[in-house]
Amino acid sequence: MKIKSIQLKNFKRFTDLTIENIPEQAKLVLLIGANGSGKSSLFDVFNYFQTQKTKPSSRDEAAEYYQKGNSIAEFSIDTTNGNIHSHIGIQTFVENLEALRFFGRSSIRIVPTLGNKGNPYAIEEDTDRPDKFIDNDIRFVNDVYAYIKQIDDAMREPIFSGIKADTLQIFRSFIDPLNQSLSRIFDSEKSVIQIIEYASSTPEVAAKLIFQKGNSKINYDLLSHGEKQVVVLLLNFIVRKKQYEDAIIYIDEMDCHLNTTLQENLLKEIVENWIPDSSQLWTASHALGFIEYAQKTENAVILDFDSLNFDVPQTISPEPKEVLDVYDLAIPKSILSKLFSDKKIIFCENKNDEYYNLLGLENILFVGVRDSRDVFLQIKRDKKRFSLRDRDFISSIEITRIQKKYPTYKILRYYNFENYIYHPENIAEINPKGFNKTAYIEDIINQKNNRISYTILPNLISSRQNYEEFKTDEKLKDENTDSIVDDLSSADFEKFYQFFDMKKQYNHQYLSKFNLSRERLVSTQWFKKQIENILQ
Repeated sequence: MKIKSIQLKNFKRFTDLTIENIPEQAKLVLLIGANGSGKSSLFDVFNYFQTQKTKPSSRDEAAEYYQKGNSIAEFSIDTTNGNIHSHIGIQTFVENLEALRFFGRSSIRIVPTLGNKGNPYAIEEDTDRPDKFIDNDIRFVNDVYAYIKQIDDAMREPIFSGIKADTLQIFRSFIDPLNQSLSRIFDSEKSVIQIIEYASSTPEVAAKLIFQKGNSKINYDLLSHGEKQVVVLLLNFIVRKKQYEDAIIYIDEMDCHLNTTLQENLLKEIVENWIPDSSQLWTASHALGFIEYAQKTENAVILDFDSLNFDVPQTISPEPKEVLDVYDLAIPKSILSKLFSDKKIIFCENKNDEYYNLLGLENILFVGVRDSRDVFLQIKRDKKRFSLRDRDFISSIEITRIQKKYPTYKILRYYNFENYIYHPENIAEINPKGFNKTAYIEDIINQKNNRISYTILPNLISSRQNYEEFKTDEKLKDENTDSIVDDLSSADFEKFYQFFDMKKQYNHQYLSKFNLSRERLVSTQWFKKQIENILQ
């Protein structure tokens, strides 16, 4: 079962939230965002649906907790197994009810110590789930009792059946899967913990799980909080594996109390070894290890909840993997200068930092942010920072004004990054076989002339209305755009090329036959010199 899209209206903090374009092959959906950005609120809708199957709440009780204001809360979830369309308290439409399965764990799931009471029989019917997603999740107690019962039953069966069996091998068949996972997660010999003993509970004594760590034997109760975090999650997957088949599994803050390496190891272990291919894991985090794993894993997508105003309609789609701005949640840009004290940090747009950094400019590190607005906000908040933005539709006189007010704010002299790498002089330096500079320039001129009236000029005014520099200070802006229009209309290549978008307005068919990679295009002396001149 995989989720394809979600729509929530007046649910918790969401006025109208749409999540769409989740590919069917996505096995991991990572929600990122600062604390309070709404990640856990999304899990509440999953929990609400599943809880209504086992512990239906009254309409008034549900409305008080889930409803935003006095408006009717409703949600729609489109999955590969069917669709859910519901209002709070009244289920209006559900396809394939029994085929839709959700299984979640809240962030409050660590059981500090094991007691002597547990109900392993509650697992099968899922009746030990918390009523609400914010409630304590103490299912680990039942997991431990079920785990011990499974081992005991397996070792007793040969005795009652009169069959000779290797009880040690039976014990290992239950213990080894968990220990192997623990070894992969705690991949240092000094930190690996392994289960070596267990003890059933009695009316007077609690159950025990005994771990070996180095030369020491440690009861579960004495493990660190981070170690307990891992054990609680893994044992849950082992004991309740049938519930995880063909299901949506949602787990909040799996990274609690784990260092960066353990974060990535834990997520990798769970996704690749414990989540069935028929299922999908949703987890929320702002941990660097989780982001690192999701970035480099093909069957993972990232949904960015950060800095969104959910009082107005919002649509979220998976973030492009190459947009490195998601790392700001784990490593705030405000401390980058401390981490790289020997380098000048220059913020730039989107994924361009990857290519600027290939220039190897001495003592300079480029860091990509979301867009030109975010580039400007970096130096607006701190004038000691350095930023580099695309020119877009900013006139020469406006560039002078902006850079006079913000001396560390650099602006490209052509429309965008692509104008540099696809400049005729840059291509000519590479000189691919069959390249004709004159023919290429003519192709650019023809395409500009064909698009100027219908797409370029109509986009001029609307684009300039969104520039954060002009919103911040109207004095930086020229209301008259005649100089830009004149340059675009000019037959002089260098004049119109300043404002002709080589990324979106130019059809690259002429260049496609040369198979030029961006890495190759930024390796020229011409490109390096252009960027160095702008940064001086």
